[in-house]
Amino acid sequence: MSPAAQACTTPSARRRTLRLDSGVELDGRPMTIALELVWPERLREPTSVFVCVPGGGMNRRFFDLMPADGGEDFSFAAQMSARGYLVMLIDTLGVGESDRPDDLYALTPELLVRANERVVAAVLAGLRDGGLLADRPALPDLRSIGVGHSMGALLTCLQQARFGTHAAIAALGFSTAGLPQYLVPQARSATPASLSEDELVRLARSQFGAAPSAMKRGEAPSDLFAGAKAEPRGMAALKSALAPMLPVPAMLAMMPGNIAQACASIGVPTFIGVGELDLTGGAHAIPAAFTRSHDVTLQILEQAGHSHFLFASRAQLFERLGRWAADAAHA
Repeated sequence: MSPAAQACTTPSARRRTLRLDSGVELDGRPMTIALELVWPERLREPTSVFVCVPGGGMNRRFFDLMPADGGEDFSFAAQMSARGYLVMLIDTLGVGESDRPDDLYALTPELLVRANERVVAAVLAGLRDGGLLADRPALPDLRSIGVGHSMGALLTCLQQARFGTHAAIAALGFSTAGLPQYLVPQARSATPASLSEDELVRLARSQFGAAPSAMKRGEAPSDLFAGAKAEPRGMAALKSALAPMLPVPAMLAMMPGNIAQACASIGVPTFIGVGELDLTGGAHAIPAAFTRSHDVTLQILEQAGHSHFLFASRAQLFERLGRWAADAAHA
């Protein structure tokens, strides 16, 4: 086992939950990150792992939605595993089974990206050299593909820009256009690239107050995350994925131009997936942010809202992403 792994549970032969040191200390204690590994029955070659980061107000279950009446058709993890991919599901600090500080405003994008990088790098190294889990063989040629949804895509892109972690990335439900229509007045004229971390935190406190939430008062999860065409079984499963919203990265994601500089520096193959009824603005303008990448793929999901896995067109997304990842692994 990697020295970074503090605990490992084995609920099934194909699923392992790990808790690792994030390298971050808050409230006088070290913060740990929980993640889950999902193995396919047979790994495809060349071997790839999807590293999944959920968006605002969601935990890692967003990528593994399981209705109470059974079935795996909503689960990204199950669908990619069925195609021969290893899948890593991450709870960022502050959500799910990962440690949560007393003040969520302490979780800045920079801190979260550093924590995710430390944990992902440790797991990838342990998978490649065989030291992570005693009953699993080494995967020396393992390639990682970063997948983020919404705010999770923002964190994935920032991590890729700074550390070059992945061989390819997939950004779902995200654009650099932000959500200016939701911003408080003092944030509308701010330029994200020139904001200090303290200034970003101050704007986030103005935006979200003492009880940060991804939804406005009176809204239901369906208002923001789904829409009228979302399937009820998927909506019911989504309840298990609801989590505290991390206000500082959410603030950055809402600002026009949010991480444009980071996106422009990413040179690996990039997949962009958005719903036809998504929150991202004009879908065809999104690829222009990734100016350094020579391989940018855009898929617009018919009649899908922001939470793509709840809509019928998810089947096309799963199939397309699986084929795209296979191509990226050979690149």
